[in-house]
Amino acid sequence: MNDKIHLVSIIIPTYKGEKTITILIQELIEILKDVNFEILVINDDSPDETHKKLLELQNSNPEILTYIKLAKNVGEYNAVMAGLRNCKGDIAIIVDDDLQHPPSEIFKLIKFSKISDYDVVYTKFKNYNYSLIRSILSKFYNFTANIALNKPSDIYLSSFKSIKRKIINEIVQYEGNYAFIDGLIFSITKNVGTLEVNHEKRKVGSSGYSIKKFAIHYGNLILNFSVLPLRIFFVFGLIISLISFISLLFIIYEKINEPNIPIGYPTLIAAIVLFSGIQILFLGLIGEYLGKILKIINKDKQYIIDLIKKNLK
Repeated sequence: MNDKIHLVSIIIPTYKGEKTITILIQELIEILKDVNFEILVINDDSPDETHKKLLELQNSNPEILTYIKLAKNVGEYNAVMAGLRNCKGDIAIIVDDDLQHPPSEIFKLIKFSKISDYDVVYTKFKNYNYSLIRSILSKFYNFTANIALNKPSDIYLSSFKSIKRKIINEIVQYEGNYAFIDGLIFSITKNVGTLEVNHEKRKVGSSGYSIKKFAIHYGNLILNFSVLPLRIFFVFGLIISLISFISLLFIIYEKINEPNIPIGYPTLIAAIVLFSGIQILFLGLIGEYLGKILKIINKDKQYIIDLIKKNLK
């Protein structure tokens, strides 16, 4: 194993995780008993009993567990950023709180990451135990990421991954209001590997992943770390301009040969409506970019920590 890796940080963002977080932490403590590790749990302002359970867990395991409670819900990526800024490990393992990433596979990822030379190791699943809709959306998201982030097609952007310290140190310098971790990773390094792991069925409750959350993640993928939409509109504009120019030449030619041909008002109105809609859509896109720039200029915070109880490591 890599002698440079002395401490492993397990980072777990949680939201409404009252039914699974205790089981996950207890199993991690048991299976990682031969590993020098710490656990950081970031409570993304859960409205349930997650806070109470994590206080109890931290009091019972003060030498291992750091508990961070955020003042308001900021989303998974920003919660992970809070964990990365407070972890001490030479390597960080990002894990979901729903037990679909079983502790045995977490141990497997730790072992692989220690002996590999990769800066970041993403996981891919032998079997995807997501709903059909989420699986489809996930594949579409990864296809877009291949283009927007210049990501290798064999890398699946799983939330379950390992990140080495030198990359963590670069990531945490980002101060934008939305911390798209995967975008930051691929802007820093191309030395990224993958590991196949098991993906368990959800044992408790239902997924909180929704179309709305997908839209937010997807919007940030293409707007925060890519100018792809602007390039698409540029190409689209060139195509429309070329078609319009050819159509104009055709109309002039017909008018010269058939002076009595009436002006096509319905066609003209339809063209005006079409191009007006395109202009409004393009202005909306520009507005999104400007809004995100404004938030960065105003230094909107990624998160606000309401409570932090650090471990004794």
